[in-house]
Amino acid sequence: MGETMNLKPLGDSALLVSFGEVIDEETNDRVHALAGAIEKANFGWLIEVVPAYSSLAVIYDPGLIDFEGVKRAVEGLGFSEERFEGRLVEIPVLYGGDYGPDLEFVAEYNGLTPEEVIEIHSRQVYSVHFLGFLPGFAYLGGMDERIATPRLERPRLKVPAGSVGIAGKQTGIYPLESPGGWRLIGRTPLRLFNPSKEPPTLLQPGDKVKFVPIDEGKFEELYEAEWGEGDD
Repeated sequence: MGETMNLKPLGDSALLVSFGEVIDEETNDRVHALAGAIEKANFGWLIEVVPAYSSLAVIYDPGLIDFEGVKRAVEGLGFSEERFEGRLVEIPVLYGGDYGPDLEFVAEYNGLTPEEVIEIHSRQVYSVHFLGFLPGFAYLGGMDERIATPRLERPRLKVPAGSVGIAGKQTGIYPLESPGGWRLIGRTPLRLFNPSKEPPTLLQPGDKVKFVPIDEGKFEELYEAEWGEGDD
């Protein structure tokens, strides 16, 4: 099933496992299946497993084991390559208006109405391929190409936490206020990164995401519950 996994050193304290160059759901499922098997094995030398689209890094303590030892351990897992099933996380989103200032542009660019963009965007079930860019920023796979839209020519200096955006053929959520060039179509009141919680990120690699449209009243209710009065 799929390409044979390739194992090679990544620096002096990590092993890189690659399943080829293809970015698709099947390959990413294999990545997360192996990541789960490694974590479940609870190796004493393991520091962290970092999954990506079609590969994962196994970071280890070189004082406890060498590369060849890690390679043998990973090869000997005999993990299942059946389809990986992560959690399904529903993300409420208030689309358009001040919360999604680029919704109209995305619709016009693709010859659609804003309502059609919302319907298409919220219909899909997305896969969290990996986290990066910012703590808790999930790169989501599975967006319908009918709403694919290029990034802004000039990134915004300030994008509010919870903003839902589109960049090319991808969609994602800004977990923190930051600069950013994605086209903003809405905003979630949920807190995607909270350092006081364990784990601090709401979404994890391998999770599935479903966006659920809400109105402004529901947004304010959930925002208050998540962030508390005075939080920004």
